[in-house]
Amino acid sequence: MGEYEYRPRRNARRGRRNGFSSSPPTINSAPPKIGGRVASQSRKAPRIERPYTMGARPQKRRRSSGPGILFIGLLIFVLAAVVGVFLLSRPASANILTYPADAIITFNGASATGELEALDLEPGSYTVLVERKGFQPLSTSVELKRGRRARLEYTLNPLPFPMTIATHPEGASCTITTADGETVTGDAPFSAECVAGAMTLTLTLDGYNTYTREIFLDEDLNLDLWLDPEGMVVHALNMFSTAGAPKAVAITPDKTEAWATILNGPPSIEIFDPLTGKKLDGIDLGTDGAVEVVFSDDGTKAYASQMETAKVFEIDVATRTVLREFDTESAWTKVVELSPDGKTLFAANWSGNDVSEIDLNTGELRRRIPVSKTPRGLYASESGTSLYVAGFDSGWLERVDLVSGDVTAVFKDGGALRHLVADEATGRLYVSDMSKDLIWVHDMKTGETTKLADVDEKPNTIDLSPDGKVLFVSCRGENNAKSYYIPGPEWGSIVILDAMSGEPLDAIVGGNQPTALDLSPDGTMLMFSDFLDDRLRAYEVPGYETFLAGGGGYYEAHLAAIKK
Repeated sequence: MGEYEYRPRRNARRGRRNGFSSSPPTINSAPPKIGGRVASQSRKAPRIERPYTMGARPQKRRRSSGPGILFIGLLIFVLAAVVGVFLLSRPASANILTYPADAIITFNGASATGELEALDLEPGSYTVLVERKGFQPLSTSVELKRGRRARLEYTLNPLPFPMTIATHPEGASCTITTADGETVTGDAPFSAECVAGAMTLTLTLDGYNTYTREIFLDEDLNLDLWLDPEGMVVHALNMFSTAGAPKAVAITPDKTEAWATILNGPPSIEIFDPLTGKKLDGIDLGTDGAVEVVFSDDGTKAYASQMETAKVFEIDVATRTVLREFDTESAWTKVVELSPDGKTLFAANWSGNDVSEIDLNTGELRRRIPVSKTPRGLYASESGTSLYVAGFDSGWLERVDLVSGDVTAVFKDGGALRHLVADEATGRLYVSDMSKDLIWVHDMKTGETTKLADVDEKPNTIDLSPDGKVLFVSCRGENNAKSYYIPGPEWGSIVILDAMSGEPLDAIVGGNQPTALDLSPDGTMLMFSDFLDDRLRAYEVPGYETFLAGGGGYYEAHLAAIKK
């Protein structure tokens, strides 16, 4: 029957059960119309029915895993081999640290302070040596392994040392605090045995500033310490004796030495360690003493004047030997001044009433410049064209034109002008007036002179901080009614002023007639002499901001303290 076979019984029953008619199906081969158009028939892949068994899961197809496992195992083996070869080929290394942190480490032929790192070492046994002054040395063996970095830390055992402390004035309470917080106390003069290491010393005494100092003890220690009156801003470092009548003092640029001229010499010059007061050397300039001394900018040469011979001596600082003598060809030479370029030396001749100008290249006297009576202070301008001269008996401030030689009186005070210092940045020239007990300031740009401040009796030597903000004034004190060669009714002083406003920042009560005065080139150390007591004093100087915060320091209190 064509394409389909008709089975009337069996298929009829199945057809009825399935909802079909028993008549043969009619097949419409024409495609359906959608929206008036003929749609193409989609072709679907025939669905294949798989047999299904009740109670059983469909069987999943398994893949073979044997080759993947073998690959992973091989990869692990190769990596392990590479790591093993890397580790077996790597060198050993060590990082060594010590306490104290400045101990010397010696290891494998190398030395270092505090920490040593050694790389590319063969594995094996090595010796470590650690040493420091004040501690028991340590020597030990270490085993270094290939491919490993050893971190080694060693602490040295401290040794005991005696410590003694004296204070001025006596009786200060002393407290020593070690790095681990342990304390030792006692009253000065004080002595104790302490183990080496870092510690803090604190001194207290009623009426005086509390003093604190960090110490690293590594040897026998004897401290001689000065306490400052309550409120004082500067701090006393030392006081020590000199030969007769220290007229001037100059601190070397590196602050390791203080050169004091001895008016009643010989010795003409004495050289000290300013911190310990130990005398390092002395220089004789014939049979007489010396008045003033200055250093060249590089600190290799010193120039010292001698009144009696009217000479200036050029001295090699390192060897203490006299290189040249310059004759001023005048009388009673006192203050000496170097030109800014270091090629010319000026010398004020007290009794000659003139200034000698010496060429340092040739050593020859170029000229003598007449000035007013008894010239004392000198200042050579930075431009090299002017020299300022302070007349002691005339009370005149004069300016010498170094090109023409003309001398002009720029200020006539009528007092006793003694010393000059200047701040080129502001054009301010400071002048001490020993007769009127004050400080003048002369404007080198405008020519105007005004009073900066009143100070104590008989101001003489002055100096200025490197930043131009603080002025230090040495005051001899009131003269004895019989003679100024003997101590007067009051102590001398150092008055410390704000260089711009003239306001007092601090003060020091000195001895009999403070005269010599110098500030170190870095501005951190001040030295002055007690002229009639034959001694020098050294002080630590803070910065300008510390002075400002001090509220005048000891200035007000010192006014009563200078009375004997």
